[in-house]
Order: sequence, then structure tokens, then C-alpha cells
Amino acid sequence: MLFVGVLGGVGFGLLLVSQDYWRRGLLTVGGVLLVAGALRLCLPTRKVGMLAVRGRLFDTVTLVVLGGAVIVLTLAVPHIGG
Repeated sequence: MLFVGVLGGVGFGLLLVSQDYWRRGLLTVGGVLLVAGALRLCLPTRKVGMLAVRGRLFDTVTLVVLGGAVIVLTLAVPHIGG
């Protein structure tokens, strides 16, 4: 169930990107990945379902690094226009 929520959040972010709200969409994707990393760290393995790929530490670090990278790179692009 948790995996479906993460997948839905990422899908919603990508839907925003496809509707030309790319900054909002990518910030959503990055935020969802950070939340997924926190949930992977806090919840037991039997509760996280398909988010458990390797060990808890590896999964958490991977999700947090990817989520943080998406957010940082999105914010690094200058905002042009009104």
C-alpha cells in the first residue's frame, strides 16, 4: 500500500510536469522521494512492501539522495518571467 502511495505521488508530479508546471511537479517528485526515504527508515520491512529493495540503510540513503538531488537541481534552474 505504501508503494502505491509513493507511485501515485510521483505520477502526480509527472502529471504536473506534463501540464507545463515543471517546477512544481519536480518539487513534488523530490518531496515524495524524501518522504519515502523517511518512511523506509521508520517503518519495519514487512510494512514497506516493494520499497524494501536492499537493506534499510541503502534504501533510505538512495531515496534521500535522489529526492534531494531532484529538489536541488530544480531550484538551481533560474526562474525567468513574471
